[in-house]
Parts: sequence; structure tokens; C-alpha cells
Amino acid sequence: MNPAGVETGWSAYHTVLIFTACVFLLFMPASLYTSRQRPQKFNSDQLVIVEGMNGPHPIPALMAEAEDKYRNLLAKQSKSLVDAVNEYRLRYGREPPKGFGDWWKFAVEHNVTMVDEYDGMMEDLAPFWEFPGDELRRRAVQIGNLPSVDLVRVRDGKVVLMDIEKSESYDRARAQFFVKLIARFQSKVAPLPDMDFPVNAKPEGRVLVPWEHLQFPNMTAPNSSVNVDFMLGGDFTAGWRGTGNVWEAFRRTCHPESPARRTNASNSTDPALESGDDFHFPKTLDTKFDFCSNPAARFDQGHFFSDWRTIPALYPLFSNGKAPGFSDILIPSHYYYNPTPTYSYAWDNINKVVKGFDDMEIPWQLKNDTIFWRGATTGGGATPAGFADRYQRHRFVRLANDHSDSRKAVVFSDPPNSTEYQHANVTISKLNDEVMDVAFTKWTGEDGYIGGEAAVRKAYRFAEPVPLGYHWKYKYLVDIDGMGYSARFLAFLASDSAVVKSSVYTEYFSDWIQPWLHFIPLSQEYHEIYNIFSFFSGPTESMLQAANSSTLYDDSIVREAGDGDRRLRRIAQAGKQWHHIVGRNIDMEVYVYRLCLEWGRLWADDRDSMNFTMSGLS
Repeated sequence: MNPAGVETGWSAYHTVLIFTACVFLLFMPASLYTSRQRPQKFNSDQLVIVEGMNGPHPIPALMAEAEDKYRNLLAKQSKSLVDAVNEYRLRYGREPPKGFGDWWKFAVEHNVTMVDEYDGMMEDLAPFWEFPGDELRRRAVQIGNLPSVDLVRVRDGKVVLMDIEKSESYDRARAQFFVKLIARFQSKVAPLPDMDFPVNAKPEGRVLVPWEHLQFPNMTAPNSSVNVDFMLGGDFTAGWRGTGNVWEAFRRTCHPESPARRTNASNSTDPALESGDDFHFPKTLDTKFDFCSNPAARFDQGHFFSDWRTIPALYPLFSNGKAPGFSDILIPSHYYYNPTPTYSYAWDNINKVVKGFDDMEIPWQLKNDTIFWRGATTGGGATPAGFADRYQRHRFVRLANDHSDSRKAVVFSDPPNSTEYQHANVTISKLNDEVMDVAFTKWTGEDGYIGGEAAVRKAYRFAEPVPLGYHWKYKYLVDIDGMGYSARFLAFLASDSAVVKSSVYTEYFSDWIQPWLHFIPLSQEYHEIYNIFSFFSGPTESMLQAANSSTLYDDSIVREAGDGDRRLRRIAQAGKQWHHIVGRNIDMEVYVYRLCLEWGRLWADDRDSMNFTMSGLS
């Protein structure tokens, strides 16, 4: 290994990368904006709220802050193996795992940008350092034999999916993909150590460890040799079968003095908390939302009603996404890696491959200035039943098709393109007619909706399914969680449209992407979506009418938001660039390669022997 040579390879590529990022700054005005802030009702560090309109709009400041944060993140990435080792030691207080030098070489050869940002992975793995190697190996095999869990095994440098007879059948696509991914890079690198990966067959997170067991590990069984049924409190089935639910399991992960633990309200019908403020903008996604402190908010998230049983002990389980409070270990999704017409940008339906450009893509200036979403009624199960109308997708479709006389507070520049703002209370029916095109395309039947399909179709708008490429007609693409994470996110980012995303799920790339630069984060309540539109696209006719604006009577005034539209396109372009540079398949391989090295060390009896060493390194 030649650290000097490695450094040269990294710098040449990333000098171009940082220069390209700086070019994007040209789309943003030089002036930075500030806003007055106050805490929100949920997570005070995540919402920006302007009180009145005696100051500048907060969105430019959020965008400028995001740009600075991401630029600094790029600039500080290690540029040599020595740098990477020292950064690893600084962050994690130990030596890198054996094979780290080969991993670094592989990452550099493939122009990987994020070489240091693996804090999420290390947080996922941290609890398992409490177990000796034999205990971890036993737990992996035990959980790998459970229904709805697959076991991927690496032995002598070869990876296979174990064929274990299970009492219940299920889709094995996630584990099959994981085998394919490891085999893809394993053929290019040194043999991996022996290890097992229990892979979750479901999209939701599954591991919910009681708070007391994480804080005081000796409160649980000292080892799993007693048997898995004892560890999990009885015979494990994939579904709940009337013997519990996710919320009851989740609330045990909370502090004993938290509202979630003090509120015995598994079947309560108390409404979820809402901020009630149409002009608040989250700095990021709600991936760290505190459901323990806000137990009523669980009604707004379908994963708390999943039909799939959770695992109430610290077992290693590799999953594609997880909501706050879950202890799964994250791996990339098969939907992102395997090209398909449903989840891949630029799908070639003739040759069945992904091309360099999507034939259905259209120039920005020809895209509809509309907020667009289509999808199925996925979003949660029926354990317990009767809450589907509160799930995340149902709430959004209902909001976007509300034709009542209720009003939304909207702030906009008047005259358009000026720095003078006013607000008006606008009838939501008019707003939705002007800016929304949102509908379900399919009823899955999994949500246990009272009255079944007929009731759902009566209560919500349904439209014909559209191919993925149809979305590119619109400037705003909304991305919302389904049964778990949304599998269309990377395809949306790859397009020339801007993504507006609402999610409580952390994924493998969460450390690598920047809200307000690569996409627009949307709160769980969606209140601010009309103000997002009014900033980027300017006031609609109903907004101007509600304010009795003089713009209505002056044909010389240009209503389109020139600066706002440039900013929106800036986000669309930055998201596309991120996908091409950071969201590639090879980045997923590099992520899993590093995960294998970390996991292989944990797997060993003598973990110190699995540390990376290099003569002359300091």
C-alpha cells in the first residue's frame, strides 16, 4: 500500500468535486438570510419559525446553512490512508478493523466521496461490543432461524443464503440481494472473515430493546445459551396474532419516567399532537423524533401498527431502514441496488437495464409547477385495527384533496419577486386545486381500514397508476414513508425534479445527504407544504385574492417567482448530482464492505487480533 499514491488519486477527483459544488453556489444570492426562531412543540432543535413578517424569509437561510454544512463535510474528508486511520481513532477511540487498508484502496479506486462518515454504522454496532464473540455468534444463528428472518453466511471467502426450513413462508428478496451485493465486491477484494448476517425480511425495523436492558445489560439473560424462546419470552411467530403490538413493545424502550411509559394508552383514541403552525420549516427529517416524550404522535405513523412482531431483546438484525427507538443494523435496500421499472430512474424497458438518461425526462421550464404524489395505501398494518385514516400517506392524501372551507395561513412575496412579504388565510380547497395533484393508485388491504376497500375509495381520491417516468413532468415530487422507508427516494433524486421528503426512517446514507441542499424536508404534519410552494413558485391567484393584492390589477407585474424557481431548480440539480456522486451502487458496496470488516471483528473471539495495523503509521 502506498499512502502517497492513494492521496494523489483522492485529491484529483475531489478537487473537481468541490469545484463543481462551488459552481452550484452561483444559483444562490450572495446575501445570507436570518430569521427569528422559537422552539417547536416537539423537537425544538429542528423547526425554524418566523413570528410575523418583520424579517426575511427563513428558507434562504436554511439553504445557505445546508450548503455551508455540506461543503465543509466534503472538505474535511480524509485524503490519505494515514488521515483516515487517525480520523477513525479520533472518532471511535479504537483502531480500525483488519482489512481497513484494502477497504481504503477500494474506496479510492472507485472515487468514493464519503470516506469518513460512518457514525450511523458505528452507533448501530456499538451495543454488540458488550457481547463476547461466542455470544454474538450464537445470537446471530438463533435469530437467523426465526420466521421472517434470513441467514446470510460468509465462510472461506464465499457468501451464501442459508436454506433453513421455516414454519412460515415469506419473501426472501432482501437477503438474496444482500448475497448478491457482497458477492459483487468480494470478487474484487481480499477474502472476508467468516461471519453470519441475519437479514430482516420485512421493510420495517424489528428490534426493540427495553430501556432497562440497554442501560443495565446484566438485567437480561447473561447469555443466550438458555434458548431463543426464553430470550424472546415465548415461541416466536412472524405476526402478532393478537398477543401484542409495536407500540407496547416500543414504549418499553423509553425511560421509565417518560410520558410513553407513564401513559398506559395502547388503544387510546387521543388525537395526535399537531403544531398548528403553517409557517414552520424543519431543518431536517424526523429521524430522531422523540416518540417517548410525545406518545400521542404515534397515531400519525403506521409503523406503530405493523402486523409484524418485533424482537424484544438485543439480537443482531440487518434491516433496510429503522424508525427512532429501533436497534436494527442498517444495510442498503435491494430496491436501490437492483434495477427495476418501478424503482429505477432511466429504466430501459426494452433491454431491461438502467440507461444514462430517462426518455421521459423533460426540461425544467416545461415541468408542471405542481406538487405531485402517487402511491398505494401502504403505511401500516392493522394491529390494532381502526387507525388507518391517521397513517402518514392517508393523512397526506386527505390534506391534498381537502375541499372544505377551512383555511391555511400562507406567506408570500407581494409584489412577487420582492423582499416584501404578507400573509393571508386562504381557503384550502382553492389551494389544493391550484397546487396539488395527489392520489392513491392502489388499495393494498393491509391497513385494516374500517369498511374495507369501498370505504377507502369513498373517503380518498384514487387515480390510475402511472409509470415512474410520468413523475418527471412535475417540479415537486413528494416522498412519504410506506410500510417502511420509501424505496423511490433515490430514483426521485436522480431526476431533474425537486424532492420534498417526509420520513421518520434512518437509512444507510443518512450521514451522507443534506436536507435543504439535496431535498426539501417536510414535517410529519405537512402543515408547511403550502408555504414551501408559495416561496419557491410565488403566490397563486387565490393567495393574491385573499390578500386583496394590487398585483391582481397590475398586468405589468411578473407573478412567477424567478428567484424562488431558481432556488427550487438548484435543489433539484444538487439532488441529482448527489445521486450521481454519492448514491451510486458502488457506494453501497463500499458501505457494506466496511460493515463486513466491522462485523467480522465483532464476530471474533480475540477482537484485538482483528485490528488494522500498518508499520510506520502514526
